[in-house]
Amino acid sequence: MRRQFRRRFGRVGRFDAELVRRSGKLPPSRADRGIRLLGRAGDHSKLWFAIAALLLARKGAPRRAGLRGIAAIGFASFAASGVGKRLFPRRRPAADLLPLYRRIAKRPTSSSFPSGHAASAFAFASALAMEHRGAAAAVFPLAAAVGYSRVHTGVHWPSDVVAGAAIGVGAAYATRHWWPHQRDLPPGPQRRDTAPELGDGEGLVLVVNPGAGASGEAGAEVRKAWPRAAVIEFLPDVDVVAELTKKVENDEVRALGAVGGDGTVSCVARVAAEYGLPLVLVPAGTLDHFARDVGVQNLDEAQAASRAGSVVVCDIAEVEVSYRDDDTERVPFVNTASLGGYPETVRLREKLETRWPKWAAVLLATTRTLRSARPMRIMLNGHERLVWMLFVGNGPYEPKGFGAARRSSLASGLLDVRYLRADLPYSRARFLLALLTGTLSTSHVYRHAEVARVDVLFLDGHRRIALDGEVGPLGRRFSFRVRERALPVYVA
Repeated sequence: MRRQFRRRFGRVGRFDAELVRRSGKLPPSRADRGIRLLGRAGDHSKLWFAIAALLLARKGAPRRAGLRGIAAIGFASFAASGVGKRLFPRRRPAADLLPLYRRIAKRPTSSSFPSGHAASAFAFASALAMEHRGAAAAVFPLAAAVGYSRVHTGVHWPSDVVAGAAIGVGAAYATRHWWPHQRDLPPGPQRRDTAPELGDGEGLVLVVNPGAGASGEAGAEVRKAWPRAAVIEFLPDVDVVAELTKKVENDEVRALGAVGGDGTVSCVARVAAEYGLPLVLVPAGTLDHFARDVGVQNLDEAQAASRAGSVVVCDIAEVEVSYRDDDTERVPFVNTASLGGYPETVRLREKLETRWPKWAAVLLATTRTLRSARPMRIMLNGHERLVWMLFVGNGPYEPKGFGAARRSSLASGLLDVRYLRADLPYSRARFLLALLTGTLSTSHVYRHAEVARVDVLFLDGHRRIALDGEVGPLGRRFSFRVRERALPVYVA
């Protein structure tokens, strides 16, 4: 029965054949050469990887679009070439259906169904549409042209291209399983409130980080949006927390603002929560996790919310770090804290960046850290544990596996705690296997809980913590808690 189905599916329909014949009768034109070159550019997704490289060179939404596009191409290529062509063998259109000048020199010998070129093209374009609509608007016509080029040069039937395009769109949406959008998450509890209407920015102090993502480009626009706001630049030799504290204590400050990435937001939020001031967010970093989870997408939305005085009241997490009983430090964070390999990777990367490009420093630091990783013996809420790493999030993250990405709410009153056990045989190998098979949530090496408080005591020495992607203080005891609804954020 399976063989009969494959044989029946491999037949070419009359509609397919008629469309190819009509395409073959088109008169010669200057577009023929361009279409052939476009089809060759789609070989092995060369065109899409080139566009992705341009997007990755820019931070913020373009970089997110490029990353999602590359991931979607991987899924689409596997589905189309690794699965589809093996399951559904189909002959290619006969070469004599097209004039000689339209044919390509080396005709593919694999199954005609589905079109791998179309799958990759539409996967990339659809993924871009989820992160950067402007880029997607430019790429979709290219994707359609690459799809048609496969029919124009006689290597695919039209239905092959349609099926490939459908696989590509599906592959792009499949990336949301590992990298969800805010609209993919169920709505969580939110608390709306009002705050001072800022108008032209009187009483607003803005911290602008010129080195974070698009902050340098956004600086002039921010000053136009709030012309009367005071501006502090986030520079290496400036203690931003001290400068903000001085401003708040000496001037009539009604709100604080952060123009940059999550590191900038974390510093400003620390002071805002301490003095009960609302926060203006202008996302201008690479990923902008906090701004995206709160629901602020750009400068226009931030300006509209500040003029209307509309805020969402958010939780802020806090960790008390103790190196000795008489030496404690309390540090807030808005996104995540982690203990284990990540803080060491960040610290080593910062040293290597003085001699290497950032991408090379990240690669070298990660490799060295993993090679020398040692399990951590800790007391976790009074229970002894042996773990490889521990993650604490400000609010429940989705999805529930290892790749925590988004939050549906920042007013849950809970911490998201995840760790990888090191007391089981082959725990790292089992972790990788579970990660690859999508079964991490049911794996014995992975643990997850949502609680209001977490206490961690290192039984062997001390460790450094990472907070919101930055290296934090060194300690032996770490006590995490949630300060519920301590941070009003302007959201339209």
